[in-house]
Amino acid sequence: MACTTILVGKNASYDGSTMIARNDDSGSGHFTAKKFTVFQPQDYPAVYKSVISGVEIPLPGDGLRMTAVPNAVEGKGLWAASGVNAANVGMTATETITSNPRVLGADPLVKGGIGEEDIVYLVLPYVRTAREGARRLGSLLEQYGTYEMNGIAFQDVDEIWWLETIGGHHWMARRVPDDVYVVMPNQLGLDTLDLDDALGEQKDFMCSADLRDFIKKYHLDLSQDGALNPRDTFGSHDDADHVYNTPRAWYMLRYFNPNTFVWDGPDADFTPRSDDLPWCMVPEKKITPEDVKYVLSSHYQGTPYDPYSAAAAEKGIYRPIGVNRNDFMALLQMRPDVPEDFRAVEWLAFASNAFNTMLPFYANVDTTPEYLSNTTGDVSTDNFYWASRLLAAMADASYAKSVFHIERYTLSVGAKSNGFINRYDDALRAEADPAVRAALREKANEEIAAMAKAETTDALNKVLFELSSGMKNAYSRSDA
Repeated sequence: MACTTILVGKNASYDGSTMIARNDDSGSGHFTAKKFTVFQPQDYPAVYKSVISGVEIPLPGDGLRMTAVPNAVEGKGLWAASGVNAANVGMTATETITSNPRVLGADPLVKGGIGEEDIVYLVLPYVRTAREGARRLGSLLEQYGTYEMNGIAFQDVDEIWWLETIGGHHWMARRVPDDVYVVMPNQLGLDTLDLDDALGEQKDFMCSADLRDFIKKYHLDLSQDGALNPRDTFGSHDDADHVYNTPRAWYMLRYFNPNTFVWDGPDADFTPRSDDLPWCMVPEKKITPEDVKYVLSSHYQGTPYDPYSAAAAEKGIYRPIGVNRNDFMALLQMRPDVPEDFRAVEWLAFASNAFNTMLPFYANVDTTPEYLSNTTGDVSTDNFYWASRLLAAMADASYAKSVFHIERYTLSVGAKSNGFINRYDDALRAEADPAVRAALREKANEEIAAMAKAETTDALNKVLFELSSGMKNAYSRSDA
């Protein structure tokens, strides 16, 4: 699936948290309804069977509880997508990435392997650190193979690891440096790989055990100086990348580092079509969840490429980040300055990010609010997914008159959401009884969902009026 990912190291974030976030997007021509739920240990079968590929994989016992954002409509697999387990390990999967014919000819994709449908469910319940997550997924890829190229993020309170698949069975992973952020726009992203470390100490890199031999056997290293660049070795630089992928990375880097390079004009260091955009950078200021949401909602505001621009000749030529077919956004935050039982906060937004709002929920819970868990395949304002989808469609169609309603809606929800988390953090710190603390976390989530339902209904009312007022059969004269 088409997606956009941002990873924020703990020294690059505003409060020392590790943060991993991803837009989960449907392919062109359809939407996928999503819900927020919890998988309990008793939910895991002894043997997992994929719906898409049919592969059967025995699962280890003693799986951990985890949150997830699976498909709301059954029958096409779970697609758990993003979540946090009981050990405070977060995972988001996957970012679809690109490769080249040389790699795919040397290690073909595996029709009966694993893919996005399966990966979170197979890995997240069975790991206790981000590093363990990368290792477990790597071993599964080597054993069962994959039918698609993907990037996957893992986090705990100390580390973030990013893993990219290579062909059918190979893989590489890098620990995200603590002081940087990473942007990923549906391309193979790693621009450096220390094979000595990956095949030795594994301090900052990991990879398939035979990756060095694989590169040598198939003449994959294209460097002149022996400095391996994974993008050149394993990735692609197609013309389609220059309108679909690289512009998104350019905009995100431009936002977080506006003064580091020249981004615009004839003397720009980097353009939307640059193949050498950095995989990671130290931001010019600390990054907040609101920053991440803004960037993942982008439609190239402040550039000639904004599809909502009144007159720019280049508007709409690049694929937006906040696209119409965003299904959900999840931002997983591991906070170092709070006790473990409420350390993890899972921020969620549904439907097109350009017009929605995100909500924070404590991840260490056994149930999720009905407003986010009751999604079906049918349109309804009784759940956050479809209400957000309706709001986006109506606001887009009445953009000039509705955009300020969306701005006020997101500001109000954001302020109230942060207020809830602040108040319940204080209440949780003051409460010693584990059972009461558990009840407080679920109460907080329910109150945040109730607030969101009221605010979303109010925004729907206002945007519907603006859209209705612009109908083609409108007439200025009123009744006599």
